[in-house]
Amino acid sequence: MEIDTTVPLVHRTQIPHTNATILCCNCGAAIDGTISAGALCNDCIKTTIDISEGIQREATLHTCKDCERWLQPPRQWISAAPESRELLAICLRKLRAISKVRIIDASFIWTEPHSKRIKVKITLQQEALEGTILQQTFEVEYVVASQQCPDCAKSFTANTWRAVVQVRQKVQHKRTFLYLEQLILKHSAHKDTINIKETKDGLDFFYSQRNHAEKFVDFLTSVAPVRTKKSQELISMDIHTSSKSYKFTFSVELVPICKDDLVCLPIKLAKQSGNIAPLTLCYRVGTSINLLDPNTLQTTDISTPIYWRSPFSGLADVRELVEFIVMDIEPTGIQKGRYFLAEATVARASDLGSNEITCFTRTHLGGILHPGDSVMGYHLTGTNFNNPQFEALEESNTLSSTIPDVVLVKKHYQRKKKKPRDWRLKRMNKDEGEMLPRKQDQARMDEDYEMFLRDVEEDQELRSTMALYKAQQAKKERDQMEGLETASTAETDATEGDDMPKIDMDDLLDDFEDLDMDDDE
Repeated sequence: MEIDTTVPLVHRTQIPHTNATILCCNCGAAIDGTISAGALCNDCIKTTIDISEGIQREATLHTCKDCERWLQPPRQWISAAPESRELLAICLRKLRAISKVRIIDASFIWTEPHSKRIKVKITLQQEALEGTILQQTFEVEYVVASQQCPDCAKSFTANTWRAVVQVRQKVQHKRTFLYLEQLILKHSAHKDTINIKETKDGLDFFYSQRNHAEKFVDFLTSVAPVRTKKSQELISMDIHTSSKSYKFTFSVELVPICKDDLVCLPIKLAKQSGNIAPLTLCYRVGTSINLLDPNTLQTTDISTPIYWRSPFSGLADVRELVEFIVMDIEPTGIQKGRYFLAEATVARASDLGSNEITCFTRTHLGGILHPGDSVMGYHLTGTNFNNPQFEALEESNTLSSTIPDVVLVKKHYQRKKKKPRDWRLKRMNKDEGEMLPRKQDQARMDEDYEMFLRDVEEDQELRSTMALYKAQQAKKERDQMEGLETASTAETDATEGDDMPKIDMDDLLDDFEDLDMDDDE
């Protein structure tokens, strides 16, 4: 019997698969013919194909020296800081054919600030041939040229305004406008004005566009109780296209009631406002009028619509304050917020040594007054007021007995004249007009400003709503004379007393406009 022998299996050798290899038509290098397009190698593609073709390497940027804005063609001016994203966007928009490629990265290259040159490094990416994506980096140099924008050109030309906001207040002092000026500076609400003109009863703000004036009116409405009125005047008209040109005027009237004014409410309004006593004291003016009854510490708010529905004026202002000396004071234990109710016996400072006439009253200053202190107040005994609300109060059978002899307003501090302050307030650049103020008017304005500065020192709540800056010049002079006036400083501190209101230096801001290269750290 024959046995079949096993035949070994023979494995087939796999033939390796090779792609078609061709030579580069430019340099002769071997390349894969199945994936290479255009018969070019990678190095030849990079050297022969330019995806940034048509994009210029030089361009010009226009900036305005006055407002430091940049021109974005055709006529738009944009605010942009150096090496900011906004400025980079303006630079890229200046390049033609940049929208046909894909921008991977763009960044600024440092240049000298005075060179008037801006360099930008741009990285592009685009499909050069079929299946081949090419990435390329190049630099673009921009020349910075100066050009005056239309808004700045109008600001240097007279009578080019389109809208004016006339702010008025019918009072005898400027303290309200001084406070309003600080609010405007803090919130930069005057940045769009082309001119600010000072008038007899207020200020005029001129604008080149109507919407800027409307924005400023909205700001005034949000910070003060005002009444606005709008009017327009036709300047020119084209009968062919029916296009018209107008000038707009916004009249803004502030309430004629200020902080620390004595106010006599109409009896009907006093009953509607929580049945408060008609004779009140204004302790704050914000978006509404805040009133306080010194006898009971009851407070009420008179909103803007309610006031202008039946307007009334103040009974007396701060110019009629009289200095009193506290003879005796006894707290009652009633407190409401920062006010402490107390019963005080006071005498006029001018009567000391001549008579012994004293007045008994209730006051809200029980927390800061002590026997021997000076306090400012309104002396109602023997004073005639030409006010219909006060006459109705005197004729009332039930309310006439609530009229006090004296209404105390605020504590009076003995100050040394012409003492330099360590802080200061910024002021707006205003046009005084064709005629300068008279000598007596200038003295009155200086007195109003000094009283406003004292209110800022004494009232912390008022001080928190505005920006106070360090007085650099006063600091330098004080540092130079520090070793020579030690005795004089001690004498001044002893004269003014320890309870003199002071402003903490940590609450003051550094004014960078006053700093120079010579200032010591």
